[in-house]
Amino acid sequence: MHTALILVAAGKGTRAGGNVPKQFQTIDGIALARRSLEPFLVNSNITKIIVVISQDDADLASVAFKDVLDRCQFVFGGNSRQVSVKNGLLALSDNTDRVLVHDAARPFVKPIEIEEILKLPLSSCATLAAPVNDSFRRVNGAKSEAVDREGLFAVQTPQMFPKSVFLNAHLSAEQQNRFDFTDDCSLMQWSGHEIVIVTGSNDNFKITSPEDVEKAEIILRSNAAKGYEIPDVRVGQGYDIHRHTVGDHVTLCGVKIPHSCALEGHSDADVGLHALTDALLATIGAGDIGTHFPPSDPQWRGVASRVFLGYAAKLVAEAGGTVTLADVTLICEEPKIGPHREAMIQIMAETLQIAPTRVSVKATTNERIGAIGRKEGICALANATVVFAPRHGI
Repeated sequence: MHTALILVAAGKGTRAGGNVPKQFQTIDGIALARRSLEPFLVNSNITKIIVVISQDDADLASVAFKDVLDRCQFVFGGNSRQVSVKNGLLALSDNTDRVLVHDAARPFVKPIEIEEILKLPLSSCATLAAPVNDSFRRVNGAKSEAVDREGLFAVQTPQMFPKSVFLNAHLSAEQQNRFDFTDDCSLMQWSGHEIVIVTGSNDNFKITSPEDVEKAEIILRSNAAKGYEIPDVRVGQGYDIHRHTVGDHVTLCGVKIPHSCALEGHSDADVGLHALTDALLATIGAGDIGTHFPPSDPQWRGVASRVFLGYAAKLVAEAGGTVTLADVTLICEEPKIGPHREAMIQIMAETLQIAPTRVSVKATTNERIGAIGRKEGICALANATVVFAPRHGI
């Protein structure tokens, strides 16, 4: 299932004060829109991120999202939120199954709340919402009357919809000149769809005024002081070595390289991908490559090691992890790695489904020392960095 996120950051945001739109104002050193994106980055179910911005804010957006430019696509919005969301929808590919829409001014949605809404069936139209705690009165001139708050919820974001029916609803509203919907749930209800409520918390408030900005800064400082959200960043390490044997090529990091000999091994003996597979498995405590692909099992004879790496990446994703770096160092006297480095990076990036900028392949010799220096084999070291949803509390 392909899930996309549309982060709506195209508004003027003038009520919050400041010299730039509120979504690009910094709170504790980080732009509000970038903070609002953070809880979604650690969710492996989200495969596409659209950030809808005003054309006037392109430079501000490039700075705010500079560390995640490889994961985001910028789309220019329109003269209303409704049009901006529609523009984001039109930028999605046909294989997108469902869409999350989130306000760039809501930085405090929790990863667990995102996970809850994503658990709903594909056909669901849903929103996060918090139960109303205050008392309300409806005012009519000089008179007012109490409003029963039983069953009342304050609507929040993210909101989630099947992509095809969501786009059709937007196009239908546009054809009927309806641009007055305050949120996407209102539009979908008008289009005949029931809305499912996923209970959220009042922490997920929308920053609108200067007072809200101050409140957000206080919350962030407080959370940092008491360790409310602990970043869950894990680094795994892998090592592999294979001796030389008779042959005419070696396979390193997925690339077949002509050589005066081969590497001995049950699969294709790719030391680079074997080491990286172990590094990934380490981040989730899932043993090593031999645990999952024992050399005694004939079905793995001659298999390309990309299969092993893809399997490990799948296990990491199922555990809620997002691979943010894959780093391999090949240690050999021969062959030369430099001419093949870009092809290696591309293969690894495709297998892990990450940007090539998050893949590193390095090479060094062993200065003719030891077995590697005597050209008796090749070894590899690997590190993998994986980010999981923040943990709450110590």
